[in-house]
Amino acid sequence: MNRVMLIGRITAKPELRYTGSNIPYTRFSVAVNRTFSNNQGQRETDFINVVIWRKQAENVCNFLDKGSLVAVEGRLQTGNYDDKDGNKRYTMDVVGDNVQFLESKGQAQNRVNSSDTSYGYQSEPSYPTMDVQNDPFADFGDSVSIDDNFLD
Repeated sequence: MNRVMLIGRITAKPELRYTGSNIPYTRFSVAVNRTFSNNQGQRETDFINVVIWRKQAENVCNFLDKGSLVAVEGRLQTGNYDDKDGNKRYTMDVVGDNVQFLESKGQAQNRVNSSDTSYGYQSEPSYPTMDVQNDPFADFGDSVSIDDNFLD
């Protein structure tokens, strides 16, 4: 079984790209705090590469920004290539099947305007309630799951 589940913050604004056959995709990193502290009492963060495809990639690029809190569910995919010096390099990405937006645009804007510049989450994360005034998915219930397999 190959399943990965992440909750973290996007490290840079996702950019929409297209393959040679015009299939949309985006790549971004998610900063995920570890559940334990190091010897100095600080939590370390892992930066995990994520790839999203098709309509879900378009939605991510349209509605998320640097620092947005997301949950990503997918599978781990490894690869390799030879760099310009002929050395073999190995890659590891999470191919996201499901991305859930865990804060509304209004909450994200409030976070950006506040003095909080950390992109990690607290040791006991509190998941925000949705702001119906600013939430584009408010009419769909508590959460939205966008699955490309449903569309194919």
